[in-house]
Amino acid sequence: STNSDCACVVDGDLLSLLLPPLLLTEFVLGVLGNGLALWIFCFHLKPWKSSTVFLFNLALADFLLNLALPFRASYYFSGINWGFGDAFCNISLFTLAMNRGGSVFFLMAIAVDRYMRVVHPHHPINSMSPLQAVCCAAGLWVLTISLNVHLLTKSHHFKAGNSIKCESFTHKDRLHSTVFFLEFLLSLGIILFCTKQISNQLQVRGLVKEVRICRVQKCLRLVTVIFIICFLPSNFTWVLIWLRNKGEVSITSERDCNIQKALDTTFYITISLTYLNSMLDPVVYCFFSPSFKKICKKVLKLDFTFMKQGGQQIYLKLYLCLYLNLNLFLSHQHGLPHLTQAS
Repeated sequence: STNSDCACVVDGDLLSLLLPPLLLTEFVLGVLGNGLALWIFCFHLKPWKSSTVFLFNLALADFLLNLALPFRASYYFSGINWGFGDAFCNISLFTLAMNRGGSVFFLMAIAVDRYMRVVHPHHPINSMSPLQAVCCAAGLWVLTISLNVHLLTKSHHFKAGNSIKCESFTHKDRLHSTVFFLEFLLSLGIILFCTKQISNQLQVRGLVKEVRICRVQKCLRLVTVIFIICFLPSNFTWVLIWLRNKGEVSITSERDCNIQKALDTTFYITISLTYLNSMLDPVVYCFFSPSFKKICKKVLKLDFTFMKQGGQQIYLKLYLCLYLNLNLFLSHQHGLPHLTQAS
């Protein structure tokens, strides 16, 4: 829990109902989308370019992150009670943080790559070989591992009330929350800068209507929108929690306790939204790599126009199906009314 006061521990009932369906939806769609992307990158997309290397590593980071989500879903389903032991708690938290950081860094690398090709087309970095790109990618992996390896060095498995917690965002571990915030701030700043500079350059050159250049601009705008939707809410909520605790606000009334609970509950929900980024990134591969899109259509024999003609409805129906089934399961386990019984 983000709250250090035991009297104001978050009630897990709401989170038990809300977060498992969300996390399992992110897991199913994320594994399918990123698994397909890895398969295409490995066996169908040849030869690789330097940009392909960054897209592949983005898909790898997202895929590995998705594999840890069922354990978080089980954690919330159990009423925020961890049942997989101390060692696996640290491993799962490290896996989530490392791959979330990797995803952020590779999105940033893709934005910088597009910026250099459009704004500085004659720069030597644009002739980077795939091998050199692999070295850059390895450097980014080393960076994200080193920033999060502290999660393996001390226990994040502790008792709070009648349950066992497994949390990396605690008031005792300021390093992790600081890394999380700085990763977001740095990456968002760079992505916004690249997007703005590309837009300005296209205006100056009068290339706004050129199809290939226009696609690059739309891709970066898509990355920016996905990034903000997935990461801004959790960072904003954490700043509010940090400011409240920095002021050493003492919890002396029920109102203070309710405010603390509301902030903690909001943070639990918004941190789960960060994993949505890994589910949505396969859309980025299609926009950034026309060859990836063509191969995907050829392999699956699908017409990607379904995204305009009903793809959103398919995603919505899949989510509702998962949610209704999990809600029904929860009702049997906890004796809670499911949706069909609610007044």
